[in-house]
Amino acid sequence: MQHRIIVLGAGYSGAIAAGRLAKRLRREDVAITLVNAEPDFVERVRMHQLAVGQDLAPRPLREMFAGTGVDVKLAQVTSIDVDRKTVAVQSTEGTAELAYDTLVYALGSGGNDHGVPGVAEHAHQIASRPGALRLRERLAGLAEGETVLVVGGGLTGLELVTELAEARPDLDVTLATRAELGDWLSPKGRAHLRKVIDGLGITVYENAAVTAVGADRVTTADGRTFPAAVTVWTTGFAVHPLAADTGLELADSGRIVVDATMRSVSHPDVYAIGDAGHALGAGDQPLRMSCASGTPMAWQAADSIAARLTDGKLPNTPLRYFNQCISLGRKDGLIQFVTADDRAVDRALTGRFAARYKELVCKGAAWGVANPTLGIPVRRRRAVAERTGSEATARVAA
Repeated sequence: MQHRIIVLGAGYSGAIAAGRLAKRLRREDVAITLVNAEPDFVERVRMHQLAVGQDLAPRPLREMFAGTGVDVKLAQVTSIDVDRKTVAVQSTEGTAELAYDTLVYALGSGGNDHGVPGVAEHAHQIASRPGALRLRERLAGLAEGETVLVVGGGLTGLELVTELAEARPDLDVTLATRAELGDWLSPKGRAHLRKVIDGLGITVYENAAVTAVGADRVTTADGRTFPAAVTVWTTGFAVHPLAADTGLELADSGRIVVDATMRSVSHPDVYAIGDAGHALGAGDQPLRMSCASGTPMAWQAADSIAARLTDGKLPNTPLRYFNQCISLGRKDGLIQFVTADDRAVDRALTGRFAARYKELVCKGAAWGVANPTLGIPVRRRRAVAERTGSEATARVAA
């Protein structure tokens, strides 16, 4: 029997892991199934572009994985039974139960309202493609001079607010951030960010922790109110709620706790990557939810699974950061160089060169999904155990 590998989620990390496994292992030895609710690969790092009216090229998953040996199943995951090693899914064909020997959990994350009243009812988000499309439709109906307030001064908020101000100079674009603008950046990075924000005419409310969202305004912890015809909530991400029902060991953040090979510390036949995995990087600091974390996590997991199945050498590549790439509209950008544990250093690229750099990063990330071994020929290796389900699972768990 083939060793059954199921990958849940075809975002950056899930899609890369599935393709990399297909190139590492012989088709005769493994059956790889990639489960995803949407038919297309979504470039999540471009959702701010989609929201302001730009069109993104479709990337159908079945076309991307044609000929690779990966079976793409379009379905919604409804539950996971880690004791029986099964996944329940719902699709247009009805309900089904999929059995696995190895599970790669890459269902990612969604928007995080942090329990703030009114966010769910009144605010938009761009953590997903449907959310970005809803915001796109709402923005298209705004009249000149109406106010759009972006809440959250992190990478997502900065990219959206600058993209929006550049694309829609007729609107009153504002930003509310709970600390000072770009307080985590280097002095050069902060200065450039301020210059771009001011040049685009964006009003910034600093030290403004939003505690309530209404239909036409937000309220802050210190009692201030800011008007908003549209409020967009970009204050971080929350893990897919399914993880809490799996019985896997979780961190306080709700992410699945994994070891250095991305394997669950409580269930060795389960791997968690991307936003779903609580992995430690340099300085034993948890990796942040980002494409910059999800891609190397996917490489690590796929190579570890392949190594355990083939008696190969486990990867020992440290997970670290090099820079933070921020687009500031289509014509400007900021590349903030960082330490291995993601703290800003006094080096940054700015302007058009930084914008081109960020664009290359985005294109490279999408290219990596379709070419998970970065174009390097890799010999598929034979699984060493007799491939019954129990024996193959024992091999992975060893």
